[in-house]
Amino acid sequence: MSSKLRILPLGGCGEIGKNMTVIEYENEILIVDAGIMFPENDMLGVDAIIPDYSYLNDKMDKVKGVLITHGHEDHVGALPHLMRDVKAPLYATPLTLGLIEVKLQRAGLRQNVQLREIQAGDAFAVGRFMIEPFHVTHSIPDCVGFGITTPVGLIVHTGDYKFDHTPEDDWPPDFAKLAEFSARNVLCLLGDSTNAERPGWTPSERVIVEAFDELFSQAEGRIIVASFASLISRVKQVAEAAERHGRRLAIAGRSMRDNIKMAQRLGYLDLPEGLLIDIDQANNLPAHKVAIMATGSQGEPTSVLGRMARGRHNQLRVREGDTIVISAHTIPGNEEMTHRIINRMFQQGASVLYEGNAHVHVSGHGAREEMKLMINLIRPKYFIPVHGELRHLTAHRKMAIELGIPDEHIAVVENGHVVEFTPNSMKVLDRLPGGYVFVQGSAVGDIGFPIVRERDELAQAGFYTAVVRLNDNADLLTAPKIVSEGFMSKSNVEELYEGACEIIANTASQYGMKSRHLDSQIQGALKRYLYAETGLRPRVFVVIN
Repeated sequence: MSSKLRILPLGGCGEIGKNMTVIEYENEILIVDAGIMFPENDMLGVDAIIPDYSYLNDKMDKVKGVLITHGHEDHVGALPHLMRDVKAPLYATPLTLGLIEVKLQRAGLRQNVQLREIQAGDAFAVGRFMIEPFHVTHSIPDCVGFGITTPVGLIVHTGDYKFDHTPEDDWPPDFAKLAEFSARNVLCLLGDSTNAERPGWTPSERVIVEAFDELFSQAEGRIIVASFASLISRVKQVAEAAERHGRRLAIAGRSMRDNIKMAQRLGYLDLPEGLLIDIDQANNLPAHKVAIMATGSQGEPTSVLGRMARGRHNQLRVREGDTIVISAHTIPGNEEMTHRIINRMFQQGASVLYEGNAHVHVSGHGAREEMKLMINLIRPKYFIPVHGELRHLTAHRKMAIELGIPDEHIAVVENGHVVEFTPNSMKVLDRLPGGYVFVQGSAVGDIGFPIVRERDELAQAGFYTAVVRLNDNADLLTAPKIVSEGFMSKSNVEELYEGACEIIANTASQYGMKSRHLDSQIQGALKRYLYAETGLRPRVFVVIN
């Protein structure tokens, strides 16, 4: 049995999203986070992407604990899938635990999962690992990173962070703990790389307060703010602005309503009596007395904002004079959906404020100077950049070299690469499975890239099916039947019919009924014919009777 420490990123390395890291020593495993990623535009029908944790399938009994840094979807969204298989306790701070409870309850798993509440500043053992959560500031309250003392050395995982000296909850980062870690000779730092290409410092969350005050004082119609359902700090800022400017606040979106109730119950959100109203009440108030918070900041078609943009929400319609605020950074891959919603809102007479034209959002991730500060505070022996595309990881690596960490002590790895440690060495091993698992409805992993590619081809030019009846001599018994959808108009398909029949007859005659692949030969001939005539490449199917 190996006595080396193994760190295996299964998500978040080489991409933005679905963060998940496995830390393994002998027969004990820790998991840090389990998030989702939004599908890219060409992943048609896919609802979400979760990490491929098949590496753990025969090791579930070795998992001693699941550690969660904070409650954003890219860190907790895969838990309803993972925790069906993992029987070990899940550790998180109170707000994060509350958000997870809502998620597990909806999945019917709440009673099956051991939830353990932790606090920043605690120290507790999970198997042979000693865990020390430390407070960091981000765009959601109650975030932590983890110091993990292993038999090989101390590992520090930053989670998502920025060095915000004036956070919304008045709880700044724990600089003292980071300095203490440094004094204990950190073996390896796993550092958030999201903003590695952004110079300077990330502005404080307090900047948003001023922007909202200006907006609420000038807007004459309704104000509709779209954000992530879990972004409790943004709900607090909007609620306080609404109260200061004499507006009532309505919440649209079940997930956001559930999270707000949970945050109120735990004391993270204190809303004045009478401030919250339901949507029906909001629709009956004067526009200048209403503010609404909604889901849909990423342009999701089924979200509140997505349905409003298409006029399909059963309670809310975009009105001329509305001010729509998209208070979130657009996740890479979601730009097209977000821009489509923005344009539709403008078409319907609303004003739209978003990151590109107003100060309605600040990043929750540290920029380059904060990342340098983190490295200098920790002073690790080895360094693994995490949470970013390859360009972000590489930029973070260059930064670490500038700060004096030798290049050979830095591992820029993508999902699935095992990094192995002894107290005095680091080695990158061969890559293991660590790709995409697609979620569509209740189906998990039932579709893969081949099906997604087929859907993309169908979306590009539709399909063209020929049903052919032949006798033993490969002569046509009846005229072929053509079924086509999404390819061309019915009249255009009819214009191609005679040529298609000729192609089918000639190919059948050429290869005969003895050919084991006559359907493939006809299919190929039809593809070439259709492309030559139209310049399009529909999916072609041939059925021979």
